[in-house]
Amino acid sequence: MSKIHKLLTVTGLAWLFDAMDVGLLSFILVAIQQEWHLSAVQVGWVGSINSIGLAVGAVAFGILADQKGRKNMLMMTLLIFSVATGLSAFTFGLIGFMVLRFFVGVGLGGELPVATTLVSEHVEKEKRGRTIVLLESFWAIGWLIASLLAYFVMPQFGWRITLIISALTGFYVLILRRHLPDDKHKKTVKAPKEPISAKLAKLFHKEHRNQTIMLWVAWFMIMFSYYGIFLWLPSVLVGKGFSTVNSFGYVVIMTLAQLPGYFTSAWLVEKWGRKPVISVFLLGTAIFAAVFGFSTNLTMIMISGMLLSFFNLGAWGAMYAYTPELYPAAIRATANGFAEGFGRLGGVLGPLSIGFFIGHGMSFANIFSVFSVALVIAIVVILFLGKETRGQAID
Repeated sequence: MSKIHKLLTVTGLAWLFDAMDVGLLSFILVAIQQEWHLSAVQVGWVGSINSIGLAVGAVAFGILADQKGRKNMLMMTLLIFSVATGLSAFTFGLIGFMVLRFFVGVGLGGELPVATTLVSEHVEKEKRGRTIVLLESFWAIGWLIASLLAYFVMPQFGWRITLIISALTGFYVLILRRHLPDDKHKKTVKAPKEPISAKLAKLFHKEHRNQTIMLWVAWFMIMFSYYGIFLWLPSVLVGKGFSTVNSFGYVVIMTLAQLPGYFTSAWLVEKWGRKPVISVFLLGTAIFAAVFGFSTNLTMIMISGMLLSFFNLGAWGAMYAYTPELYPAAIRATANGFAEGFGRLGGVLGPLSIGFFIGHGMSFANIFSVFSVALVIAIVVILFLGKETRGQAID
């Protein structure tokens, strides 16, 4: 196995565990809503508190990764979300569950920018974009495993046992410690440590200002739509008249469509470039989000849901490849973390807004149209402010 394949596999499995936990939450929300008799707004808050943790984790561990190293922080984030996931299985009320979901989010949010930064610094420019998108493809496998656990394990053993199974991923830190390569950025960054305020100021220096604004707005809109749609997807299907078990099964099928989305994006990102691929895949997401919202029969729901998954996750993969390429090594993880951290605010508002809209009688067609508009805004910002990075070397 080549070094790149080993790095992709070892880091990708950590990414898979991250996705599995986020995916499980969408199914567990259905279970706890019924068990604890929660309102739509309360369910929205559970998803949003998770996203608040994701924002905090992305910013905090992005900064720490520049100071303490990518490898150490990747292991730390995995431990945090695994332990918090296990503990959340023993909660018996909404408040305790939400507190632990915040800490789960901190670990999950910290892992993603740290992992992409680490991988981007170990892969040559000709393969970097494709490798990062393939790393992101492990997200689909994680969601698929979460869907299978929800379909086969949760009905038999309940959501608590399912969470305990998910928490076993914490043992994977032993693999990371042994097989992750040492940090490359330590060999290139020799300057004394800068305060956080100085690094943040650099993000808005004229050299990086347009890219920072572009990434913050784009990530915000992408996460607003993604978490609004996918954390609520099983609940939306139940709301469209399908049984809980059938809804879980349909989500499994939709999740499968994410994999060809990633692979197509991985192939195109080195052919077309980052900006065209992200824009095309976001446009596809916007179109099929609207179609999904208007769909009432099973055939159209499944077709539009699968294409929604295909385009949305393909866009995510290209965005993860694009983001770390826009900054030098000294501030790369910090910039990556702040971009995702700001984007996570959209992840907070997405689940909250759909809970609010449903609670006030808004139709699914109108709700999903809101997400489509958000994605179009992201496309416009990327096309006008973003710069192409295909084939460019990074320090």
